[in-house]
Amino acid sequence: MKKIFSLLCIAVISFSGFAQQSPKKLTTEDYEQAAKFLGFNTYPLVDKANVSPNWLDNGSFWYEISVDGERQYVLVDPKKKSKETSTSLEELLGEKPEGGQRRSWTEVASPDGSKTVYIKDWNLWMRDNETGEETQLTQDGEKNYGYATDNAGWKHSDKPIVLWSPDSKKIATFKQDQRHVSDMYLVETKVGEPKLQEWKYPIPQDSAIIKIERVIIDTEDNEITKLNIPADARRGTLCDDIACDGTFGDNEWGPDSETLAFASVSRDHKKVTLRVADAETGEVRDIFTEETETQFESGQGTINWHYLPESDEIIWYSERDDWGHLYLYDLESGELKNQITKGDFVVTSLVEVDEDKEMLYFYAQGKEEGRDPYFRHFYSIKFNGKGLKLLTPENGMHSISLSPEKYFVDNYSQPDVPNVAVLRDIKGRKIMDLEKADISRLEAIGWQAPKPIKVKSADKKWDLYGLMFTPTDLDESKKYPVVNYIYPGPQGGGVGGRYFSPSRSDHQALAELGFIVVVIDGSCNPGRSKSFHDACYGNMGDNTLEDQISGIKQLAEKYSYMDLDKVGIWGHSGGGFATADAMFSYPEFYKVGISESGNHDNRNYEDDWGERYIGLIEETENGKTNYELQANQYNAENLQGDLLIAHGNLDDNVPPYNSYLVIDALIKANKDFDLIIFPNARHGYGRDSYYMTRRRWDYFVENLMGAEHPKEFKIEMPRRR
Repeated sequence: MKKIFSLLCIAVISFSGFAQQSPKKLTTEDYEQAAKFLGFNTYPLVDKANVSPNWLDNGSFWYEISVDGERQYVLVDPKKKSKETSTSLEELLGEKPEGGQRRSWTEVASPDGSKTVYIKDWNLWMRDNETGEETQLTQDGEKNYGYATDNAGWKHSDKPIVLWSPDSKKIATFKQDQRHVSDMYLVETKVGEPKLQEWKYPIPQDSAIIKIERVIIDTEDNEITKLNIPADARRGTLCDDIACDGTFGDNEWGPDSETLAFASVSRDHKKVTLRVADAETGEVRDIFTEETETQFESGQGTINWHYLPESDEIIWYSERDDWGHLYLYDLESGELKNQITKGDFVVTSLVEVDEDKEMLYFYAQGKEEGRDPYFRHFYSIKFNGKGLKLLTPENGMHSISLSPEKYFVDNYSQPDVPNVAVLRDIKGRKIMDLEKADISRLEAIGWQAPKPIKVKSADKKWDLYGLMFTPTDLDESKKYPVVNYIYPGPQGGGVGGRYFSPSRSDHQALAELGFIVVVIDGSCNPGRSKSFHDACYGNMGDNTLEDQISGIKQLAEKYSYMDLDKVGIWGHSGGGFATADAMFSYPEFYKVGISESGNHDNRNYEDDWGERYIGLIEETENGKTNYELQANQYNAENLQGDLLIAHGNLDDNVPPYNSYLVIDALIKANKDFDLIIFPNARHGYGRDSYYMTRRRWDYFVENLMGAEHPKEFKIEMPRRR
């Protein structure tokens, strides 16, 4: 009997132990709770979220807000400091508001609206908007050597890249020679014969890059004037495209439409020359040249140099003293007159230039002590560098809309503080309160704001900033797996704008499933000093990973509920590149990774990206190139944890061959991994994006949390009224 009793005890103990080790099960209700915090559910619950003014000729303005899901329209008279509200815009204004003439996104209208230009058969054409008459402005355009084209690399479209003169008579544009660069091929998934997509896609290994031959077209006389300089590299001062904002940036007409200022940038972005052309003769005069050891950029979000021919001056942007600042140059001599802004802060965007009063109005960040250095404020200063004034004193991220009457609407918020909108005059004095965002309906569903965090960089040199998302039912006595969302830049970070947002990606939704989600903008991101941004120059493979790991460890010392034995990572595009790198280079720290649409080898990505932040391809001492040393596939054999790779097979930004290189290396290394290919999906997956979101949740739940997830949960957007 004793033996039988002992066996029964062992059986009970064994069964009890098995029960204790059975995996946690997440239910459909758990996933539904998480989905409540996705953007399509949270944004409609914020009332009076933001004020976007529509300025009227009489100096007044109107804006639209949402209250309890209903539209309201508000009319403001700054002079009377009055507000009127109505549910009918037509009744509020006393007339039906003008909607403006809608035109195709592939056309560009002149400033006076009388003409429109467009591309047809590689040539530039013009339409008279009154008569409908069409005129062919150029005659010699041919395939891959056409006019005003922006149809190569990751951004390929049929919209003409032109800059109309102020008098609506001339066009500054170019003839783009892309005949000698690489081709990109993608194949649609369909029944029957595959359909090939083919276009020009320059890569760093191309000996020749795309060149632009600058021209000015007189639309009145239908004459073309070629600028008297060799063809320029297809490069800009702000981003990795000739048209960062969709227009012909780095070009500015004089107010008399007789001269054109423009910036020529070298292939490696290290040298920029400011030039002025005579629109009639095509003669070009070099004003000055600036060179840097890394890469030159003219601001954050906007190109910040400005042409002032009437006073024979140029406002220039430079990071020569390690911070992004404005400088005043003499247009005739090319000599520096004075530095306008100075100090340990960054001018990000030049918003307005008042030539008569010699005043500048601009955004800057990092100047106000004790505040998040990414918070943006609005300032004014005189051309001579005197009289710097803060126009938006409240702590937060400010966004302004300036009126012709020199009033401005100021929206300001923080990631954990909802938006406030006020009206100010040009000197920063508050005229009246407009709206304060109401998040009571959002909070009613249990929503909580992310936690702003600050940690030290891995080398202890800099303070790093980010956000942390926790479950709304957080139990600090428990341990939670950690998910590190990453976007290493270098042109932007993972946090994004420091404004209030009811949802940032699916971070809070994922946290709601039982994770701590951490987002840190590491060194090498913009918006701080140049040395901060250049910390990874030449080695994009750094991916801020040491900063991420160090930061998470610092947070875990403060928040004991973070389980550092269970750390995962995910990212998209550059974040996909960083995720695979993390899994291969730091397998002892990162146990699970989801790499989406990563540019794993920048020899397979558009030339302008890598050449801006890595430099030109060079052979190192060991016989390998600098690009090869940073490519993920060469470290794939180091994979130890669980890795999911995802890519769209029609990704025309980061072609899928980037992921295929890593997949091939993993197979050859006999490594287990998971893979999702989205047929006919572009870079962001389009209609398949919510499927990817759900699979991401499943992957972390199963592999990082060690739990079961509901089968084939479907994320669905609710139907709106």
